[in-house]
Amino acid sequence: MIYEILQIITEELNDYLEGNEVALANIADANSEGNSSGSFPEISLSLINLQEEFALKNTRNNLVRGTAVSYKNSKIYLNLFVLFSLNKSSYTESLKSLTKVIAFFQGKKVFTQANSNYDKVEGSENIKSFKFITELYTPSFEELNFIWGTLGGKQNPSVLYKITLLEIERDAVTKEGAVISEMNKNATINN
Repeated sequence: MIYEILQIITEELNDYLEGNEVALANIADANSEGNSSGSFPEISLSLINLQEEFALKNTRNNLVRGTAVSYKNSKIYLNLFVLFSLNKSSYTESLKSLTKVIAFFQGKKVFTQANSNYDKVEGSENIKSFKFITELYTPSFEELNFIWGTLGGKQNPSVLYKITLLEIERDAVTKEGAVISEMNKNATINN
């Protein structure tokens, strides 16, 4: 599901920019051996961190059908931190494209299957429905230094976004039972 969400953003942003400038790519590989500046995408989308949304961690996950109940493990809700790095031929072109990326997300913060085009890639997970929200994330200068230091490269013009409430659930039932339909008031408890 992580790949599919990032692919949806890539396709939507490429449609907005009217080209194929954006690609999923690890920005840490941009300055590696064998990667000339011309072979790396002009705008790379890199996943740099993910975080579990703890506020929704303890929700129950069961399904009642008639008199049967199926129990599953709780869903996992994730926040993804993605970095858009610009690697244009000139610094001024990178800044212009950076403005366009920010303008795209200013105009579209919520992504659903109803308002997004997604060309399903063969071998990817089947997404029946999705909803996620993007918000600009502004790290401190110290955090930004750590990010680029970890990525091992020179700092490019970039912007960081947080994608919230990505829902992950495996369709695996952990336990099944019956619905409690009545209580016996006269039952005795044996100690």
